[in-house]
This record gives sequence, structure tokens and C-alpha cells, in this order.
Amino acid sequence: MNKRQFARAALGGTALMLGLGSAQAQALSNKPIRIVVPFGAGGVADVTSRVVAQKLAGQLGQSVIIDNKPSAGGIVAADTVAKAAPDGHTLFLMSNGSAVTANLFRQLPFDMVRDFAPISTLGYFDIGVITADAARFKNLAALVAYGRANPGKLNIGSINVGSTQHLAAELFKNRAGLDAQIVPFNGTPAVITALRGRQIDAAVEIITPIMGQIESGAVHLLAVTGEKRSALLPQVPTAEEAGVRGFVASSWNALAAPARTPPAVIARLSREIMAAVNSAEVVQKLREMNVQAQASTPEQTARLLSSEISHWGQVIEQAGIPRQ
Repeated sequence: MNKRQFARAALGGTALMLGLGSAQAQALSNKPIRIVVPFGAGGVADVTSRVVAQKLAGQLGQSVIIDNKPSAGGIVAADTVAKAAPDGHTLFLMSNGSAVTANLFRQLPFDMVRDFAPISTLGYFDIGVITADAARFKNLAALVAYGRANPGKLNIGSINVGSTQHLAAELFKNRAGLDAQIVPFNGTPAVITALRGRQIDAAVEIITPIMGQIESGAVHLLAVTGEKRSALLPQVPTAEEAGVRGFVASSWNALAAPARTPPAVIARLSREIMAAVNSAEVVQKLREMNVQAQASTPEQTARLLSSEISHWGQVIEQAGIPRQ
């Protein structure tokens, strides 16, 4: 190699190093990271995000703040992040509810696919079919048998129309071939009160907020609706194991950034979030809330979102729920 060639190579190497340094510097500054959560404080999604945020803050050596912005369909939170600076410092707590929102509203100020860059899932949590009348419905098969033998008389409770629980109840009705009434309430406490008062026969609800009632025997869990049994309640069968084929529904949370966030930033966040979610500390804390910690790559998370938008869109169409 002559001097001229050596000089060119040296300059090229310097440029490459500068480029790498620039990309790494661009990855994240030390200002606080804000996770915008579309739910109120204290719920399973909020607590999940706080557990991960605490671990993430320790890894990064900077503040990770939870900003609760509850609203119908999570629209306010999603719009806040979609319009935020694409620098990795404002993230959206995405969920299966985001996939529902993409189908349930006629007009949104953002596009759930185009305006977000999914980063990683955080965890999955179970939905279950419950009853307060264990003598009458000893298992899911008994509930289904009653519903089929008494068309129009089975009442199934859930929280408000368009929620994951409500759509899961509609999916149950469809897959079990039931002529049943889905009765919406304004929150989980109202569902439990109606169930224990025998105003409804059964309900479809996320398990985590009702674990106390399940453990005390106030309500009875007939089946979980995930692909596999709950780690905390392994004795309870899945709906498919109990004979309702195709009744699979679970809730999940993930983190996403604004769509124009640089790849280097997404890559850094992906690595850090994956490390946090896979840590023994986070796995144990989430397990105690009946949440299965599970991270994913940005590509896997994007595929999950797309699949869920398609899935819940079909459920909404089959149930005849009008767009809002």
C-alpha cells in the first residue's frame, strides 16, 4: 500500500469511527424518558410499566417517568406520543387495546401502524371466565351446556363496550355457539357486585385485579382464555382445553416510539428493554401479579400489533359493534 492509499484508508477509517460515534451519541441523551400510559394509576398495565421503568432507569442511569393519560380508547395517550419528538424520550404503552382502537373508531388523529415504531412487548396477562355460582356451573362445559339449552337466558358480564373484556365475551359467545346476552358495566367492581348478586350468570374479566376474590372463593375461575394455563393457577384449564375451540384471547403490553425515531435509538431501547424484562427481578415481580414477562424484537412486536388489529377487527365485525 503506498502513502496515498494509506492516507485514504486512514481517512475512511476515521470517517467510519466518527459515524459510529455519531450514531451512538444519537442513541439517547441523558434527559428523562417518559412512558405515556393510556390507563389510570394502579391497574395492571400501569403497574407493569412501573416495574419495567424502575429497572430500565437503573440500567440507563437516568429517570424513567410514568405519565398516566387515560381516555376512551387510549386516544389521548397515543396521540401525545405520535406527535412527540422522535428522539426516544417519549414512549407509548401499547396494548391489545390499541389494536381494538384501530378498529373501533371511525376517525383517529393518528394511524396505529404508520405513526408508531414498536420496540418490545413487556408482558402478557390472562383473561378468565368466572362465575359466583359454583354449584350450578362447576366448569366451563356446564356453563356452555346451560347456555345452549336455554337460548337468550344466559347473561355474561364484562366492563364497557369495546373493552378487551367485552370483546373477549363476544368471542366466547361466538366460539361456543351461544345465544347469550353480553351485559356491560362501568368497571370491574360493578361486574363483581352483579356476579355475586346473581344478576349475571358469568363474566369475562382480566384475572389480575380479581385474584383476591378468586383466592377467597367469592368467585370461581372456570377457564383462562390464553394459549396455555396460568402459571399462578395451573389447575385451571384453558377455554380450548375445556371444549370451546378457537376461544383464545389474552392481554399484552408493549412499548412503542414515534414512527420517525432513528433506528439507532430503537435498537438501543430494544436492547435495554429486553434486558430489563428478562431480568430475574422483573420476571418475579410481574409473576406475582399474574403477568408473564416477555420481551420481543421490534419486528416481532410490529407483527403482533398487525395480527391483533386483524383479529380484533374480525371479532368486532362478527359482533356487529358499530364504529364510534
